[in-house]
Amino acid sequence: MSTELPGSDAAIAARIIALNRMERGRLAGLPEDFAPKSVDEGYRVQAELHGVYAEARYGVVAGHKIGCTTQVMQEYLKIDQPCAGAILDRTVHQSGAALGHARFVRPGVECEMAVRLALPLEAKDAPFDRARVARAVGEVMAGIEIVDDRYEDWRQLDAATLIADDFFNAGAVLGPPVAQWQRLDLARIKGSMAINGKTVGTGTGADVMGHPLEALAWLANHRARRGLGLALGDVVLTGSIVQTHWIAQGEEAVITLDGLGQARVKFT
Repeated sequence: MSTELPGSDAAIAARIIALNRMERGRLAGLPEDFAPKSVDEGYRVQAELHGVYAEARYGVVAGHKIGCTTQVMQEYLKIDQPCAGAILDRTVHQSGAALGHARFVRPGVECEMAVRLALPLEAKDAPFDRARVARAVGEVMAGIEIVDDRYEDWRQLDAATLIADDFFNAGAVLGPPVAQWQRLDLARIKGSMAINGKTVGTGTGADVMGHPLEALAWLANHRARRGLGLALGDVVLTGSIVQTHWIAQGEEAVITLDGLGQARVKFT
């Protein structure tokens, strides 16, 4: 894609990323003139990216993911801070979904606790803590984040560029919602991920910043600092308690969270 396009640097970067994703290409990196130079610039590109997707009718934002909220993922990605991205409506699936492997470049799966908001968290009401965001949570469920390695070598890219591209997100698979989640100690919930019946990782809710709702509070405050809120009905993936598993065609991933049930997806 030519870099000689009208618009701001952030808008041009967003159009490069969008074309790469929609055509299932591998991104070596953004041209130096348009690459975000900081995490804040990465989020500015990300905001432009969502506008490009909406204009192209590729999808609109239906929720959010938070990456690098656990030690296992921070060590794997060599990034020591939470990173936020969006989930597009067309990429949200229910447990039992069968997805074509060829729809992705190099798909992966992660084991997460997902929440759905029954009340908005508006920027004007910040700052938020765990107790305040808990009152906005209507449902909690097992969630598989689908990620996609759309890069020639993601290890050579910085956090700002990965943030600009929604931090690997390619969708979500949600298990049955639990409305009476308050009876559960989310921090003590044990979780596991199995591929074709073989366990590949385990963890607990406490691995997510001490408590999964601490991650939700982080996201609400992060967005509030940019004048943005979280909307009624938004789904939020709070972060993977196991290392990403890059999945092959024909494999099935199943995650189990005690008290919350399972979510499963097969890549056909």
